[in-house]
Amino acid sequence: MKQPIEWEWYRAFLGVLTEGSLSGAARALGITQPTVGRHIAALEKALNLVLFTRSQAGLLPTDAARALQPHAEAMASTAAALERAASGEGVGDNGETKGVVRVTASEIIGVEVLPPIVAALREQHPALKIELMLSSRVHDLLQREADIAVRMTPPKQGQLIARHVGSVELGLHARADYLQRQGTPVRIEDLEHHTVIGFDQVTPFIRKALAALPDFSRDVFSIRTDSDLAQLAMIRTGAGIGFCQAPLARRAPALVRVLPQALSLRLDTWIAMHEDLRNSPRCRVVFDALAAGLQAYLA
Repeated sequence: MKQPIEWEWYRAFLGVLTEGSLSGAARALGITQPTVGRHIAALEKALNLVLFTRSQAGLLPTDAARALQPHAEAMASTAAALERAASGEGVGDNGETKGVVRVTASEIIGVEVLPPIVAALREQHPALKIELMLSSRVHDLLQREADIAVRMTPPKQGQLIARHVGSVELGLHARADYLQRQGTPVRIEDLEHHTVIGFDQVTPFIRKALAALPDFSRDVFSIRTDSDLAQLAMIRTGAGIGFCQAPLARRAPALVRVLPQALSLRLDTWIAMHEDLRNSPRCRVVFDALAAGLQAYLA
């Protein structure tokens, strides 16, 4: 490597990886297409690698590009974390806590549970800005992909501060009118005659959950989706029987618990952040608000 590599070249590299073209990357990055092209060419020259090949579908990444991708993404996460940290330095005009905090959570928690918590937090701390990253993927707090995580598994990395806020019960639920039409199962075997809603692909999390529910597998489900929100929507619309968080079901009078004694699963709920953020006012305020709000939800 004959010259230092500019961070902007990696931004262009990630932009093309994500968008699949120079023009798409230019729009996403807010720069011109020729500039993106120059950055890619400069990066290829500096690394002595071919990163993209042209095709009718756009620019296709080479194996070398795929090998570099996680490292470039880690750089992007660190740069974003630096900007968030800088945004929280000092205090607002009225002495209030300020800054940007990035929170990662599952889709269900992010859509169904966090909105009132975030709304109350913003009302109390209007100078705070909250970024919600909703995904079933466990984002790496050590790589600064997020500042704070809400997780249904205990954090295992030693550099994290973690607080156990309780456990959420999952059980089978269906709408009352579905059960009126199809009958209410009284044994697990009765589910064979029902529309059961569940997952499509087996993930490590699902594999662990199935260890506690040996009677369930992918073949049981008549409607399959890996989106927890889609599963919940199907249950709420009366399409069949599926797993739902008990606190969410209690909010919907139309939902009825099915086989409560035979099928119940409890998921421990944790909030975690990097130990380096323990003295960050912006992160501490959000961490404590999430803990209090989730404890109230789980209670």
